[in-house]
Amino acid sequence: MVKPVIGRKTNKNPPILSHEFVIQNHADIVSCVVMVFLVGLMVQSTSPIASLFISLHHNVSGVEPTREAPKGEPFLYESGWKDGCAVFFYSLVCIVMHAIIQEYFLDKISKKFHLSKSRLSALNESGQLVVFQLMTLVWGGDAILREGFLFNIPQLWDGYPNHPMTFLLKLWWVVQAAYWIHTIPELYFQRVKKDEWAGRIRQAIVAFTFVALAYSFKFQRVGVALIVLHSLAEFIAHSYRLNTILRGEREDYLDKFLGVVNGAVFVSVRLCSLVLGVLTFYFGLAGAAPLLVRVAALSILVSFQVYLMFNFISETMKQRQEARQLAQSKPKKERKEKPKKEKVKKVQNEESDLPEVDQNTNKTLRQRPIAVKK
Repeated sequence: MVKPVIGRKTNKNPPILSHEFVIQNHADIVSCVVMVFLVGLMVQSTSPIASLFISLHHNVSGVEPTREAPKGEPFLYESGWKDGCAVFFYSLVCIVMHAIIQEYFLDKISKKFHLSKSRLSALNESGQLVVFQLMTLVWGGDAILREGFLFNIPQLWDGYPNHPMTFLLKLWWVVQAAYWIHTIPELYFQRVKKDEWAGRIRQAIVAFTFVALAYSFKFQRVGVALIVLHSLAEFIAHSYRLNTILRGEREDYLDKFLGVVNGAVFVSVRLCSLVLGVLTFYFGLAGAAPLLVRVAALSILVSFQVYLMFNFISETMKQRQEARQLAQSKPKKERKEKPKKEKVKKVQNEESDLPEVDQNTNKTLRQRPIAVKK
């Protein structure tokens, strides 16, 4: 009779539709839902419903997206209520991409470095945001160059509110909104501690609100410029945070370099955002947009930049105070250890002053065992 091996764990699958089952297989479940929409797009009877979620709508170029644009001109779109369906579908795609990055990159990094729970949570958060901010920076920067906003800043407000978007620019806005929506269910899927929920939900709501307001009030051009600037600062900040997490307590030149770059880029981005906001909302849109809308938009932008700057300065001062306290605590320990070393040195110096015969006699007396009295 074969005896069972003691200590071997049996791999039991969790019950179907239980919390553990949904968390372990959420990427596969969401992938199946995405495939249902894609298959529905191929069937003639369900194609109109599926295209409502997958395709982009509110075309203003006068040509159907299924046909070729005349003379190679791109399709132009505007914002509308159907974009909400696209945001829902692409939020499902974001959940699948989140799981792929987590499984094939972040989990392998965490196993290699054996991080604690707090550092593991910070790694997962910053790792996902680094990828998203890099995508936002590259994709949005390409849109700015294609549209010619970089070398012709008045285009940010000329012709307002008739600001149609190209296909790639509109898809960029849809993905921005979809990403921040998907971060809320990811708190449950990734088993994030409930203590961290409030901060992350607040961050997602603020980012989604900014995207929704800029998109709805047809500030897409100045909005993409502001978000690209913000993504540059966020990408460097989370790269600096990742380096701090992975290096542990060791100090290196890369950490110091990233710290200086992070501070310089953060301050520069805040100043550029304020200048761009004043140029657009105060001067550029004067007479084109209602005064109340301009004042509200500029007030929100200025308040947000001041809030970020205040948090950055407070965090920097806190880190410097901690560094000073750590530097002041080190000399005290060294002073306590110095007297012991000086006593040993004094005994060695006194013996070195004696003749060689006396030094040998002292050594033999130390090495001679002490007789035990019976």
